[in-house]
Amino acid sequence: MKKKLLGSRFRTIFTVLGICAVFAAIFGFSENSTVAGPDSESGLLEKMIVANGSVALDVDLGLLSGAEGISRTESLAFEAEKDAFFAMLVFNNEIRGTIPSMLPIHPQQKANLPAKLQESYERLAIESLPAGGQYELILRDSKTGFHFFNVDGPEFAFDPETRTITIKAGRVLVSDDLAAELERPDTAGKSVGSINISTKMRTIETARLVNGGVESGKLPAGYGMEDNAGTVPGPDVIVGDVYGLAQFGSASNGFVGLAVGTNSCNAGTVDLNWFALPSNDHPVIPQNMYRMSGGSNGELRFEQIGQSSMKHAFTALTQNLCGFGCNGVGGSRLGSGCSDPYSASLNAGPSLGSRAWVNPFTGFYPRGDSATPPNNHSGHTHLGPDHRILTRIDDLRTDINQGARYYAEAQYVTPHEYQWCLANPTQCNMFNNMSYRRYTVGGSAGSFTFSPAESTVREKPAVHAWPGATVTEYRVAGGGDGAFFVAYKVTQTSPGTWQYEYAIFNHNLDRSIGAFSVPTGAGVSITNVGFHAPPQHPGWTGDGTVGNAGFSSAPWAVNQTPDSVSWATETLAQNPNANAIRWGTMYNFRFTSTSAPTTKNATIGFFKTGEPMTVPIQAPGSSVVANVSVSGRVTDANGYGIPLARITITDSQGASRSVLTTSFGYYTIYNVVPGQTYTIGASAKRYTFPAPQQVPITTDVANLNFVGSE
Repeated sequence: MKKKLLGSRFRTIFTVLGICAVFAAIFGFSENSTVAGPDSESGLLEKMIVANGSVALDVDLGLLSGAEGISRTESLAFEAEKDAFFAMLVFNNEIRGTIPSMLPIHPQQKANLPAKLQESYERLAIESLPAGGQYELILRDSKTGFHFFNVDGPEFAFDPETRTITIKAGRVLVSDDLAAELERPDTAGKSVGSINISTKMRTIETARLVNGGVESGKLPAGYGMEDNAGTVPGPDVIVGDVYGLAQFGSASNGFVGLAVGTNSCNAGTVDLNWFALPSNDHPVIPQNMYRMSGGSNGELRFEQIGQSSMKHAFTALTQNLCGFGCNGVGGSRLGSGCSDPYSASLNAGPSLGSRAWVNPFTGFYPRGDSATPPNNHSGHTHLGPDHRILTRIDDLRTDINQGARYYAEAQYVTPHEYQWCLANPTQCNMFNNMSYRRYTVGGSAGSFTFSPAESTVREKPAVHAWPGATVTEYRVAGGGDGAFFVAYKVTQTSPGTWQYEYAIFNHNLDRSIGAFSVPTGAGVSITNVGFHAPPQHPGWTGDGTVGNAGFSSAPWAVNQTPDSVSWATETLAQNPNANAIRWGTMYNFRFTSTSAPTTKNATIGFFKTGEPMTVPIQAPGSSVVANVSVSGRVTDANGYGIPLARITITDSQGASRSVLTTSFGYYTIYNVVPGQTYTIGASAKRYTFPAPQQVPITTDVANLNFVGSE
């Protein structure tokens, strides 16, 4: 039954989930046990403000003043204003997120700063921004509103014993406004220091949840009171926005850890279950990173370069990002039409769980109070890249990835959609839960910054951003498992040479993919055979892999025969932790050939179970490409042939060659490679000819004539 919270528009639903058995197998879990055990969705949701605290701001005045190569760091100490309305939400002693608010800070020492900053030194404040922007925190003048710095990659933590919230390791970036004030626009976005905040908190509002219902309390109001504000039958979680991509922590062993904010929306007419751990009936949120690069336009290939572990969702809020009209239900359910933000810092937190525990199709993972909790970090020390979007530094460096474009992607996987689908087979909403956004990369090796370059593209995986590629979704027969995508693109890189690029993305296919084979014509030349996969996270105790060893990163073996080229990882029997294409990951396969493309069927081999599947692709055809000829005549205005006129043909790569006409003005150009558009023109002494013609050539061309005028 639903009831309104006293003094607010926030509603929730009391519920007792049925008891069902939970059991784990080595490689997965029963599809009939996606929700296990009686729920204990109980706890305290607190709205807190700052009682008192301190702020340490380190600023490199050398960089700020433009003194290149001269570092002069000033360590500035501030006292946080007492009882300031700088608000946080905390659920069961875990930070749920910030609320837009401001924390004035008061300097504890004199300083010699650039004029504009000096003028505002006594009036600085830290502001937490609404969800959806690139940054969670900024520094501004509390009186004039002038925006000095952005805070990138801050790490939040709450100590329930001392009631202290710490925000550490935030990189201080020059704002556009400050760069303009300094008349140094090139400094915008550059890191000039760091900020660390430590504040004692006091609670001003609470909501106590008991078994999924709100016993008493009050939360910030949501939006609207419409019943069934969503329009899609059933529960339907989508990623409404991807925002705030940032690096968190320091680089380690050639890798950095990234995270991106996500804002989910329930497009469905049914409130979506959102029961926090130890329940196993809430969404989990993994994130991915991609790079598009190569070729003359930077669009040759599209690769996944990073993947994260997954955030376990808790305590749904009641916002209206997607504009569906939130019905006001939150807490243990995400109401119909409602949205719920998770900042990048929240998705980068230390309690992320391994993907290995999850069946991505059914949404099942073990309960938090079971023998195999899905986010166990016992005895595990965290480094900067751990559990976040694990990305190689070299894959982000702008000096060695010139012209590359980057995309962040997020996914929500929930058991509620699958359970609803079983009971309502026409209302299966498990296939639209991914969205992506393009970003630009800045900063230097080991310390990167990011800026959004485009808006979020909803309900599609990032591979759809690959221009010119054919992208097709496939689902296994019978509906007993999820979906995967095959994308391919064939590019003619020079006359008679083609680059073949294939990408296989596993959306939510639990059986995973372990082999890929491309047929070729007999005698076809295949060179530069390649493979690419994102890095795997190292194993840790309780990570869900066999022996806690983590998934392998070993490249797939290549097998070339006279009529095919194939890639395969180890079999399940050989290595249950093999480097298969598991859910939420994309692998690439490529080669170069002198044979033009034609339509053929590739073979997909599954890793855990199931017969191979064929899918249509473009692959090399005959090994012999029959060249063609171009012929015609060059005449004057009276129809007389012009001898020794020059006919020049230029291919799409800019390569040119010429022939001369006979004494009667005839010409023939032999050995022209078909399949592209050529530029063909005529020239001769004393004659003027029209502009060269653009001629698409697929077979012999005759009577391509030119008329010159004196």
